Amino acid sequence: MDIQSFVDKYYVERRNTNSTKWDLLEERFGDPDLLPIWVADMEFKAPEGVIDALTERVQHGAYGYSFIPDSYYETYSSWMEKHFGYKVEKEWCRPATGVVSALYWFMNCYTEEGDAVIITPPVYYPFFNVIKELDRKLVTADMTDNDGRFELDFDLFEQQIEENDVKLFILCSPHNPAGRVWTEDELEQMLSICEKHDVLVIADEIHQDFAYGEHKHVPAPVVAGGKYTDRIVLVNAASKSFNLPGLLHANIVIENDDLRQQFDNYAGQHIQSEKNILGHIATEAAYETGEAWLDGLRSVILSNYDYIKKQFAEHIPEAKVSKLEGTYLPLINLRGFLDPEDTKAFVQEKCKLAVDYGEWFGEDYEGYIRLNLATHPKFVKEAVNRMVEEYKKLK
Repeated sequence: MDIQSFVDKYYVERRNTNSTKWDLLEERFGDPDLLPIWVADMEFKAPEGVIDALTERVQHGAYGYSFIPDSYYETYSSWMEKHFGYKVEKEWCRPATGVVSALYWFMNCYTEEGDAVIITPPVYYPFFNVIKELDRKLVTADMTDNDGRFELDFDLFEQQIEENDVKLFILCSPHNPAGRVWTEDELEQMLSICEKHDVLVIADEIHQDFAYGEHKHVPAPVVAGGKYTDRIVLVNAASKSFNLPGLLHANIVIENDDLRQQFDNYAGQHIQSEKNILGHIATEAAYETGEAWLDGLRSVILSNYDYIKKQFAEHIPEAKVSKLEGTYLPLINLRGFLDPEDTKAFVQEKCKLAVDYGEWFGEDYEGYIRLNLATHPKFVKEAVNRMVEEYKKLK
């Protein structure tokens, strides 16, 4: 399916549907009339197979307690094996209501108050929240922006781990918002450092299905032939891939028996929730029927990215668009023509856009913005046009 056909078939109006992205602009940004191009949410309907599976279950009419069937695990494992070479066994899996929820569980399960936890900014802001809100020690190894490609300083990473006696590392793979798809060599460097210093690794791989061109996502548990699985807890979901976040379902994968038992003990005391029947039905249907839909979505994302790259290069050359190896959320560095403290005034007050601001992902990234390209091209074009027009007024 070509890009226009995908957009025509699946675009749906989100305003006035209790959409966080569209209907909470007043609450989140103080202005209900902004064009929202923030938060990782889409304006596209889910694949038909997902809608059909949900419709069938809803029409049944009874929504009682349910369990996750074997077919779910078979479908999930098939998806993981086909796309990433990772055959997942049912006994390794535990359900979660979302990746962020799972991060809070892991923090309480595997660390104590005061323990040091390391992250690699600029990075998904809930990583900061879970560490701070649960009274752990925040340790950072900031990445370096090398002309739009963010890279990790492995010497700094190890130094920070060693000096702060770090107990846990939250790995973002692919990296949001840096847009990096880590190579297996890079992942092995991270994991070997963690092994050397006995650091547990929580691998957030929710953007696994968005890797482009020669870049291939490698799940942390398969790095170096599975050498590091005994210190990895993986969490992913179909929510970003198929626009299902409101159905509250994610996958936890823990191969190591001791880590899994530790989690089960914690869950038995602190996570007394039933399964979300619609969440796992939608996820199974997405993995079973959604591959062509996902291919179409990725084409839209890449087309939107090519558009912003070209337009910024031609009309706002001082702005630097980060390289997009994965995800659909590139960073744009506006420091070339704006003082960092003027970013909000330019983007929000003049351009009337709602974006994710760089400082949300790390205190050193004021002057960057993150855009969501998993949307109708008309919104991307409008956002860029507004920025170009306001940029011209500065000159």
